[in-house]
Amino acid sequence: MMVRMGFAEGWRRWIRACVFQSTMSVLVNGSTTEDFNVSKGLRQGDPLSPFLFLIVAEGLTGLMNKAMDNSLFQGYKVSNNISFHTLQFADDTIIVGEDSWDNLWSIKIVLRSFELVSGLKVNFYKSKLYGINLDDSFLRAASSFLNCGVESIPFRFLGIPVGANLRRRATWLHILELMKKRLSAWNGLHLSIGGRVTLINS
Repeated sequence: MMVRMGFAEGWRRWIRACVFQSTMSVLVNGSTTEDFNVSKGLRQGDPLSPFLFLIVAEGLTGLMNKAMDNSLFQGYKVSNNISFHTLQFADDTIIVGEDSWDNLWSIKIVLRSFELVSGLKVNFYKSKLYGINLDDSFLRAASSFLNCGVESIPFRFLGIPVGANLRRRATWLHILELMKKRLSAWNGLHLSIGGRVTLINS
């Protein structure tokens, strides 16, 4: 994957060394064990972990692109020339497409292939199926086929309401309350202009 993304040999060698040639010890009852070689995975809290996950997740997008290119999956058409199928942020993924059994089969095959290639496991218990103007019987059959739950629109993605009327004040009340709670902790502090800018940017 890193070769296809254009990473030079030096970078790939460094990453390989970090993942496969590192050692670690475990804290047991306040005492550390002897170091042992790590054969799989990264240490908990390893700063390299999110970056490696993004590289691996790019593989899922690549598989979906292949399915689109080979007309195995029909994404959502924005216009005659523009369509999309996958939205990703960190470990959250939304797959968007037309309501057809061909699409459902493609999703199942792509996700299974991704699991086999990457070694990651898709959590279907946390996965949800959403339908816009779809028959309930199709949604139930599709959720049973994909082994996931059915939810209704609007729903929240990364804290933002999707499918809700964005012009209504009630849509944004939840987000405004969260922002007020976060800012209230900083209210009593006398921040400089630089401190305020840092707070806003975070």
